[in-house]
Amino acid sequence: MTVDQPLAEPPPSTPKPAPHWHRVVFIAGVIVAVVAAYEIATSFVAYTDDAYVRSDLISIAPEVTGRIVAIHVGDNQDVKPGDKLASIDPEPFILDVNQRKADVAQAEAFVQTAEDELRTAKAMLDQSASARTYAEQTQRRLDDLVRTNNAPRAELDKANDELRRADAEVVISRSVIEKSQANIVAQRAAVNRAAAALATAQWRLSRTEIVAPAAGTTVHFTVRVGDTATAEVPLIGIVDASAWRITANYKQDYIRSFEIGGTAWVWLDTQPWHFHRARIGGIARAISREQGEVKLLPYVAPTTDWIRLQRRFPVTLFLVDPPPGNRLYMGADARVVIFR
Repeated sequence: MTVDQPLAEPPPSTPKPAPHWHRVVFIAGVIVAVVAAYEIATSFVAYTDDAYVRSDLISIAPEVTGRIVAIHVGDNQDVKPGDKLASIDPEPFILDVNQRKADVAQAEAFVQTAEDELRTAKAMLDQSASARTYAEQTQRRLDDLVRTNNAPRAELDKANDELRRADAEVVISRSVIEKSQANIVAQRAAVNRAAAALATAQWRLSRTEIVAPAAGTTVHFTVRVGDTATAEVPLIGIVDASAWRITANYKQDYIRSFEIGGTAWVWLDTQPWHFHRARIGGIARAISREQGEVKLLPYVAPTTDWIRLQRRFPVTLFLVDPPPGNRLYMGADARVVIFR
């Protein structure tokens, strides 16, 4: 008797994989949703993290050359307008002032001498004119007498000679007066030159004290006593306390909706988790497209160089409510949000 063998179960069927286009559609939908969400968000909010704190760096260069004998401030110290920063040895400049004063006194003495000579020349002219008048009268009298044979001809010749000499003396006296007047003009010009040289020397002496031109903070202060200060060569830097601002580089498709005076919100990396209200103070109308030395137009570097990015234009912001004590740091990073 045979035992029936159990029938073998058919192998399970393998499910067919889902078509690949389903995944493509899903991924494409996600991308479209993200792009749409981004476009909707950026149509109301303009955000950039390409922003930083700025101020003006005042480069203070001495106006005279000399050895520094005193330092009155330190590094990162707050200063007010007129505060002394450093002193240059004044002794050489004092000596120069004294020399210039002597030159002025000498020039004034020469003017006095020239004026005395002019007065003497005028007196000589008066005397010569008087002598000529007398000689002329004598010559006329003798001429009449000679005509009537009441005086010898020799007397008339002598009178004519005296008149000619009197005329010459008058001419000489007038020439001396002209020379004296010209000498006075020259000596007075010398006085003016000496006075100008004295004023310059006094100005140079006053510039031996280097003072702060504006309120701010000294930075990278490395000046030491004994250093040589060279005229027109920057020696001390001060960050201007009245010129703080934020420069935010925004994509070119954002700036069309910005308006001067509009409100912005600034996040300072030096004071995180706090937004500071600011106003838009300026929107750049031009940038340089070529990297190089900073001149008249700013160059805003792209964040990458392997894809074409939108150009960014600097937008200047002024903080309405700065940090307590106006504690800002030039060059520090910032982030800016502007609601459009």
